[in-house]
Amino acid sequence: MVTRKDIEEIINNKLNYILLVGQSSLPENQFKAFRKLILDSLGEKGLGRELERIFNESERQGKGGNTLCEKRGVI
Repeated sequence: MVTRKDIEEIINNKLNYILLVGQSSLPENQFKAFRKLILDSLGEKGLGRELERIFNESERQGKGGNTLCEKRGVI
């Protein structure tokens, strides 16, 4: 089962790589703008909100089988 945490970990690893490449390739002022655009799109305010919506909808619908769900731990 895929959890939100699993997806976020993969995205964050890729995001860190993209930002590292941008930082090494761009002048500082251009990198700051690049970083803002990337984080706005793929960070908590962009993709993070979309993932939250998807997981909340999935949780509300209560679908079984191969559904995305957030890991809540063991009771």
